[in-house]
Amino acid sequence: MDYVRIPNTSPMFDAEWETNGYMDQAVQLLKDWVAVQGVEGLQMEIVKEPGRTPLLFIEVQPFHNSSANPGTVLLYGHLDKQPPFEGWLEGLGPCIPVIRDGFLYGRGPANDGYAVFAAIAAIKSCQLQGASHSRCVIVIEACEESGSPDLPYYIHKMEARIGIPNLVVCLDSGCGNYDQMWLTTSLRGMGAGTLRVNILTEGVHSGDATGVVPDSMRIARSLLSRIENEATGEMMPELHVAVPPERMEQAKAVAEALGKDVYHKFPFVEGAGPVATSNLADLVLNKTWRPQLAVTGAGGLPPIATAGNVLRPETSLRLSVRIPPTLPADHAIKRIKEVLEKDPPYGARAVLEDPKGANGWDAPVLSSWLEQSLNTASMTYFGKPPLLWGEGGSIPFMAMLGRKFPEAQFVVTGVLGPHSNAHGPNECLHIEYTKKIICCVTQILADQCKAHSSSSEPSSKRQRV
Repeated sequence: MDYVRIPNTSPMFDAEWETNGYMDQAVQLLKDWVAVQGVEGLQMEIVKEPGRTPLLFIEVQPFHNSSANPGTVLLYGHLDKQPPFEGWLEGLGPCIPVIRDGFLYGRGPANDGYAVFAAIAAIKSCQLQGASHSRCVIVIEACEESGSPDLPYYIHKMEARIGIPNLVVCLDSGCGNYDQMWLTTSLRGMGAGTLRVNILTEGVHSGDATGVVPDSMRIARSLLSRIENEATGEMMPELHVAVPPERMEQAKAVAEALGKDVYHKFPFVEGAGPVATSNLADLVLNKTWRPQLAVTGAGGLPPIATAGNVLRPETSLRLSVRIPPTLPADHAIKRIKEVLEKDPPYGARAVLEDPKGANGWDAPVLSSWLEQSLNTASMTYFGKPPLLWGEGGSIPFMAMLGRKFPEAQFVVTGVLGPHSNAHGPNECLHIEYTKKIICCVTQILADQCKAHSSSSEPSSKRQRV
């Protein structure tokens, strides 16, 4: 609850984050909580470098192991938050923790402040039940919502202490419903930048200029049409990839399980609906394996209350482009910049400023021990088998870990389900579902230790996730 009250907005959205001190306050709160949980073999520290966000680093020694070395499990989460946003319901707010109808409301817990609490609870649960667990390393970063710019530095700095994990557990993902465990098998990458269009050096009387001077918004709209078909939302061909057959089959299974909840979870205004309803699997693929554009901010526009009859000199649009999991982000953002800036209409000046990209991620082959563990966990605590799906969001850390630890298994899961509304108003965490996910992680930790203490698994027993 206290974590919700801290407005530790990610550095991208708070230029004064270091001076404000909220991030330090939040990481200290988490460290203090961990310290009193009585986890055997635990050591931790807050790692902090000048000008960088802090990192909470926790190491837990193996518990009740045999002489065999079952390796290391790396558990990941983040504690920084998105901006407050507007539109919270009466009685709710980004820094007002409220429990209502089984949900904890407030900015951050579901995305993804619960991670350290869940990881410690799972490890402690193993110990209380006398179940062996491997050496566990927990990494909680504080700049994920800004694209994790500090994390590669810290991972390199702490490389020797982390070791080489054979299992990575990421708790920063989502779920399609609250009825079973969900395993994320892919994450989209993203490209972002600010498209700035200038046509004049200063604003002029609209009555005098319109019809002679083109409006900068119209120019910006025409440029966006180069990368997106505004009638269909389809992006330019260079941003697409071939969807793997197994991912298409998973999309069909998800569509069958969720039905119209694929889109019913979104708060459409009355009479509005999704881009299509005839093929639900296609909607799932749209949000997981196909590129999409969103305009997330605008500049050069005065507030409506003070908008006079002036033809504005410029329009700026903040662009967020989700790209397929396997498309290199640097290639995507380079091509987007080239297309947007080339020969703008009327000789206007068009620049994509501050272009940035983050790679997506596609899950590796799944070991049979992990497949069995996931099924056992979901059946035990939910009474239903797990479902595998792609997520439309991005976790930059996963792409980096996939490259760094190519032999590791990955469990990417989370509690961002229907109506949790991450990044928006009324963000919330489903309390009962979160408890069950902690139980599932406990099961997986115990099974990982058992599987790697006995013998190595032949590669022939691995199946594609």
